[in-house]
Amino acid sequence: MWTGEPIERMLPMKKIEAFIRHEAFDPIRAELLDKGVPALSILEVKGSGRQRGEIERYRGSALMIGVRPKLKLEIAVEDGEVGSVVETILRHARSGETGDGKIFVLPVEDAIRVRTGEGGEKVLQGREEPEIPA
Repeated sequence: MWTGEPIERMLPMKKIEAFIRHEAFDPIRAELLDKGVPALSILEVKGSGRQRGEIERYRGSALMIGVRPKLKLEIAVEDGEVGSVVETILRHARSGETGDGKIFVLPVEDAIRVRTGEGGEKVLQGREEPEIPA
């Protein structure tokens, strides 16, 4: 049960946010599952960066599309798992072309499982708790 325990007694946790091309997702997901990192959130997003928009034709008119579709992955892990997760994302998302995406690593103060109220690192990836059917 979450008690509001001081943060310094918990293992450091990080949130990895990765913006990737759609086609990179399946191999990333498969490798993360193999590494025991099953939990992640996936959001379809649009954004702009160094990758320029592209011109599309619609009913004879040229339209500049300035934002590109991407997937945003959000993964919460213990500090010790960050390198492995980031390397997995880089291995499968890097094509060498502009628009491959970005990865951000952010500190997480706490994580709380809503169902039980448990807090801290024990609610993250690959814990020994049996899976509860939805």
